[in-house]
Order: sequence, then structure tokens, then C-alpha cells
Amino acid sequence: MTEQTGLAIRPLPGPPFAGRLDPITTGEWAGWYKWAGIDPFEDATGPFYVTRDEQGVVCGFRPGPGHRNGHGIIHGGCLMTFADFSLFMLGATQDEDVSGVTVTMNCEFLAPAQAGQVLLARGERTGGGRSLVMARGQISADGRPVLAFSGVIKRIKPA
Repeated sequence: MTEQTGLAIRPLPGPPFAGRLDPITTGEWAGWYKWAGIDPFEDATGPFYVTRDEQGVVCGFRPGPGHRNGHGIIHGGCLMTFADFSLFMLGATQDEDVSGVTVTMNCEFLAPAQAGQVLLARGERTGGGRSLVMARGQISADGRPVLAFSGVIKRIKPA
């Protein structure tokens, strides 16, 4: 269990896949990784994290008060941004990350999330080939489903 977050996540040693990942060595996300690419919007919205445990790839995020909407719950656009990050992490394989752009993404809002809750995304790569990658997943807060998502990524060469 990650002590500071109270998560029942036991990261496996090493990164979840080969690619541009920076290890987190201190703080509540120690033992996890952060994508090392440049994405100013995602960086401003997150930070988002990824690791691998016995169940597979898991993404994490702790939204703060600045991520809320006018109703005091986490903004849907924030959840969708975390889902998009997770789509790419879940679409990766053990041997490669996925460099690309989102072609489609479907989201179903299931329940509200609150500032301060740890959000976890789990899912799977559902298909793909040389040019497209498909994945789906679910974001949960305190074990309760918050958002279901699926999407298609078009591979592109890294900038």
C-alpha cells in the first residue's frame, strides 16, 4: 500500500512499459511514474500518474479544489482529460508507449467525484495494429465507478 495515499496499490518494480516515463521518488506518488512528454494542458490539469501492479496498468490522480465545477464536484472536462491520459497509458503494451492523437473518445459519467479523492483508472487495450490503438477503462473514486470511457488512438511519429 502506498502509505501517503492510503491506496491498496502495490506497484511492481520498474516502469509499466518502455517509453518516456519519469519515476516519482518522493511524496504521495513515490513508486509511480509520470509521462515525460510535453503536454502543457495535461500538465496544468494534472498531474497524472501511472504504474503497474498485479492487475495491470493503473493510472492515478488526486484532484484539488481548483478542479471543481460550479456545483462543487470535479469538473467533467477534468475527468475527461484524465480519461484521455489513461486511454494512452492503457493502450501501451509492456514494450512500448503510444505516440498519437485521440481519434474518438466516448465517456459515460456515472457518479460525482470530490476534490481530495484519489481517482484510479483501470482498463485494457482492446485492439489495434500499425496505425490505430483501441482501449477502454473506468475511473473510480474510493472504489465507486465515476466515469467509463473508451477510445481510439491514431499513431503518429513523436515530435
